[in-house]
Amino acid sequence: MNSLKTMIRHLVPLVCALLSAHAIAQDEGAADLAQKLTNPVADLISIPVQANFDNNIGPLDDGSKLQTNIQPVIPFDLNEHWNLITRTIVPVIHQEDIFPGAGSQFGLGDINLSLFLSPKEATAGGLIWGAGPVFLLPTATDTLLGGEKWGAGPSFVALRMQGPWTYGMLANHLWSFAGDGNRADLNNTFVQPFLAYTTPTAVTLSLQSETSYNWTTEQWSVPINVSVAKLVKIGRLPVSLQAGIGYWAESPDNGPEEFRFRLQANLVLPK
Repeated sequence: MNSLKTMIRHLVPLVCALLSAHAIAQDEGAADLAQKLTNPVADLISIPVQANFDNNIGPLDDGSKLQTNIQPVIPFDLNEHWNLITRTIVPVIHQEDIFPGAGSQFGLGDINLSLFLSPKEATAGGLIWGAGPVFLLPTATDTLLGGEKWGAGPSFVALRMQGPWTYGMLANHLWSFAGDGNRADLNNTFVQPFLAYTTPTAVTLSLQSETSYNWTTEQWSVPINVSVAKLVKIGRLPVSLQAGIGYWAESPDNGPEEFRFRLQANLVLPK
C-alpha cells in the first residue's frame, strides 16, 4: 500500500494541477492529434510516462509493485514511402514483499526496444501496419527487477482508423539468446488488442489488454484495462493526460490479482 500512496501523492496532484491550469486544448486539430496518439506507429515524437500499480502479489498476496514506464516513441524518415518507428520502454520499479522475505527493491528494470518499419500511407483498404524486431536488454539494477537475459524476436502492429474509432493489435515474441545461465530462459508471446474512441473535444476512451503467454511455464497474464484520456496544452506543448483501471482476468502463480491502477502523461514534441 505504500507504493500506491506514493503514486497518488506524486501523480494525482500533478494531474489536477495540469487540468486546473486552463490548459485545455482549443485548436481545431486537437481531436485529430488525440486520435493520432492512439496509433502506435504514428509519425509523431512522443514521450509517454505511465505509472502502473499492482497489488496482491506473492504466495501470501501481500506484495505490491509500482512500475513507471518511460516510453519514448521516435520516428525516423527513411524515404518518401517509409518510416522507421522506435518504441522504447524504460521501466522504473518499486516493489515490496513480492515473496516472503524479499523486502523492497527500487531501480531500473529490463529495457524493451521495438523497431517498426512502417509505410507512410495506409493501404487502399485503410490498413496501417508496421513490422520489425524487438529486443530485451538486461538493464535491471537488482536481480529481482529483471530476468538477467538478453532477448530478441519479431514484432508487428496492424490497425485501422475509421472516423473517431481506432482499433488494432500489437504483438511480439521474445526468445532469450544469452545471459545468466541460472535464470529461466525467455519464450514469451505478447499480444495487445486495443479499441479507442476519440470525441471532438479531444477525449479518448480506450479498452485494451496487455496479454502475455509464457511458453516455458505455460501460464497466462491477462489484464483488461479501460482508460480515459484528455488532450491539453501546457503552453504550446500538447500533453495527453490519462487515468485508467484494470482487472487481472488471469495471472501467473504468485502474480498480481484483482485490480490495477494507471496514470499516464504523454508529451508530444515537435519534429
